[in-house]
Amino acid sequence: MAQTLKFGNKVWAAKEESVLAYNDINNNYKPLPFFFKRTSIGTRVNKDGLIETMGQDIARIDYSDSADGVLLLEPQRTNVLLQSNQFDTTWTNSNASVTSGQSGIYNTTDAWKLEATGGSGSQHIVQSIVTSGSSTYSIYVKAGTTDWVALRVTGSPTSYLVWFDLTNGLVGENQNAIKTSIKLVGNGWYHCCIEINSTTDNVFVYLATGSGLANLNTTVGDNIYIQNAQLEAGSYPTSYIPTSGSSVTRATETCNNSGNSEVFNDSEGVLFADIAALVNDNNFKAISVSDSSTSDRITLSLYQSSLYAYIAAGGVGQFNVSQAVNSIFQYHKIAIKYKTNNCAFWVNGFEVATDISATMPSGLIELAFDKGDGNDDLYGKTKELGYYDTALTDLELETLTSYRNWVSMVNELNLNIIYNG
Repeated sequence: MAQTLKFGNKVWAAKEESVLAYNDINNNYKPLPFFFKRTSIGTRVNKDGLIETMGQDIARIDYSDSADGVLLLEPQRTNVLLQSNQFDTTWTNSNASVTSGQSGIYNTTDAWKLEATGGSGSQHIVQSIVTSGSSTYSIYVKAGTTDWVALRVTGSPTSYLVWFDLTNGLVGENQNAIKTSIKLVGNGWYHCCIEINSTTDNVFVYLATGSGLANLNTTVGDNIYIQNAQLEAGSYPTSYIPTSGSSVTRATETCNNSGNSEVFNDSEGVLFADIAALVNDNNFKAISVSDSSTSDRITLSLYQSSLYAYIAAGGVGQFNVSQAVNSIFQYHKIAIKYKTNNCAFWVNGFEVATDISATMPSGLIELAFDKGDGNDDLYGKTKELGYYDTALTDLELETLTSYRNWVSMVNELNLNIIYNG
């Protein structure tokens, strides 16, 4: 078998407007870079576990949930909070104090301690901000002497209030929020998020002793730790966008135009990906080898709770199959084999669909993180892509899409506990 294009798999290289894919047949290295675009800065967690700002048009290889690194691609988002991590400025304290210089997420030292100082009523901080429509409010929080935090957004026609258990990683009482989530990010820190859909005027962080309104009054000295607040238009949280006095926008990211007609074989081949989605919504998230349109293409995509394989030739669908999965937020190893009257879809070591009556596309010239025409961009995380210019055997496809051992399978599926013996 000839793997004519490799990308990722622990090997990463990027510069402005370029992230490297390559061909290394016979140990002759040939660059096949993707053209990458993001007209703003962006943040990532680097290999040393530190939050790092990446310059304009520099691809983000992120290590927040993988020691091997992943290509992170996200849509445009704006953090509208005027101060995302300076809680003694545009944030107002009520019966509480904030202290900077605390140990934070990802080995940072710019977290804050939020501490109750007494007084009548609840203990909280608040920032006044006006937004409208679907938004996500998120913040990193760690338990201190108390194990609970409550996030509140006031607005019209609805206000929202959600409690989070910072010891067990659970969502408590939820008043009106459309969606909520709490995710452990390490060292006791949780990323707490609520989705809202209304005009907002204030966002709050409350100290709490449990779930429910009766637990919003803490005692002097009760404390938690907070860091990196974000309020962004959209139905799910994205990577941190720091602000300091005004809102900041991270531009959309595109990654396309790798390879050429010499790399791709019109008559047969295999496209492989190890990928995960950032959100489960009503949009396809695609990777394709195509003629730079949707007329002739080989496509792998994520959509809602399923993985898809698709082939089009001359604008006519030839192979269109899907496989339901528990979560598209987990990494999946997927491959599509194409050959006249011999197509197959493989998912995590299993052949899940075949077709023995398919015509092949022509004019394949480009690999891109979209469906071929610049639409259905893959906003997600990619560990590895591979292209083979021959139709691999079943044994080769099983090996390609399987995990090498128990530990690697558990780690790649982002499971937290390994039970082994």
